[in-house]
Amino acid sequence: MGMNATIRMRLGALPDRPGCYLFRDRQGRIVYVGKAASLRKRVQSYFRPRTLREASPKLRSLLNSVADIETVPARSEAEALLTESSLVKQYRPRYNVLLRDDKRFLAIRADPREPVPRFHTCRIVRDDGALYFGPFPSATVVRTVLDFTERRYGIRVCAPLAPDADTYAHCSADIIRFCSAPCIRRVTLEEYRQRFEEACAFLRGERVVVLEEVEAKMRAAAAGRDFEKAARLRDTWLALRAMVRRRARVLVTPAMRAEDARRGVEDLARALGLSAPPQTIEAFDISNIFGAHAVASMVCAVAGLPDRRRYRHFRIRTVAGADDPAMMAEVVGRRYRRLLDEKRPLPDLVLVDGGVTQLHAAQAALAALGLATLPAAGLAKEREEIVPPGGGPPVVLPRDSAALQVLQRLRDEAHRFAIGHHRRLRNRLIRESALDEVQGVGPQRKQALLRAFGSVYRLARADASAVAAVSGIGPDLAAAILRAVRPRDPS
Repeated sequence: MGMNATIRMRLGALPDRPGCYLFRDRQGRIVYVGKAASLRKRVQSYFRPRTLREASPKLRSLLNSVADIETVPARSEAEALLTESSLVKQYRPRYNVLLRDDKRFLAIRADPREPVPRFHTCRIVRDDGALYFGPFPSATVVRTVLDFTERRYGIRVCAPLAPDADTYAHCSADIIRFCSAPCIRRVTLEEYRQRFEEACAFLRGERVVVLEEVEAKMRAAAAGRDFEKAARLRDTWLALRAMVRRRARVLVTPAMRAEDARRGVEDLARALGLSAPPQTIEAFDISNIFGAHAVASMVCAVAGLPDRRRYRHFRIRTVAGADDPAMMAEVVGRRYRRLLDEKRPLPDLVLVDGGVTQLHAAQAALAALGLATLPAAGLAKEREEIVPPGGGPPVVLPRDSAALQVLQRLRDEAHRFAIGHHRRLRNRLIRESALDEVQGVGPQRKQALLRAFGSVYRLARADASAVAAVSGIGPDLAAAILRAVRPRDPS
């Protein structure tokens, strides 16, 4: 197989970051969607001579059909996983076998009505009276937490509804997995039930002290130079923290959250040297689409808590290419120029997602509007360093700091809001780009179709006769258009 010029160009421009990649065939149809921790390494690996020679027949068939490549950068592997699943379910590409069966994320299930309840993983959360923990994007996290929970609390892993001595005769879980062995009454059923309830409380995020115990053991192993054990404990601790923190968030009451936010805003004023607690904070985030289109989001917190009524989206107008600082300057300038023109109140603090470069761009835009004294700070995600308004060294707050949590919550909300808008636009661009591949559909006919149906999504669901009735289309071209924009039959 010889690579065309388009593929060579795409391979040379791939970013070294997480994301999704889309393979298109010669008709512009999406034939495969994948995810990667590094788009550059993953996609380039497909087109190495050895891969093209020795790959399985199915993979060689896929690669022979590829005429173009598109990428969707993501902030993390977890985000790439969610994006991949969404795209595969929407477009059902021909070569996506693993996700074609509507595979869902893992959850942990337990039924307390069983005589001797146990935990197991599942992919469908039902309203059946059982307890569910999750689902979670990372199967590794789920399985690590489940294994830890079973071992720590002595929960059985055998399948019989009511295990007995015959079950125990073929089981060694009490030796290798610390099972409490209720089947042979090593503990009474009442004692086992207490263990099960404690395990459930842990999975609900109500036993955070357990994380501290694991962390202490990890640090002790590292201090004793038992690095292999420390690494195992580190992986376990990270998995436990990822799951338990997510569960714990749903247990916080509104009153508790408001009090934490108030304290966080006061701590933030002291940490950044502000004259008063910032009661209104506006945060900005930039999100690129295919490296050529970009959107920005602005979210707002009042008294440390998000106020969704004040959220805004922006389309980047003046910046081409992936220039986040220039995009940040454009959006900040547009936002506060409008507030000044409309004589509306300014926020107490402007927060940008990024480090010194993004912050300086935002500050330059504010200075151009005569707002150089308006405090602005940056939050760099890699080490959660706060770039303070007045310059100087970055401020690093403790991970459990209420002030840091206010900023993290707002930064993550800005990112979530941008990504949601990003995905809606991206999906529209993907659908509309299919029209560009239809021979005979130029810019004028494309606009006529979009005016008639409003979107490619509605076009794909229209009758052939309605499409043919659009000026300049006709029956034959209508059939070609519908073949291009309708999802392929997975069979």
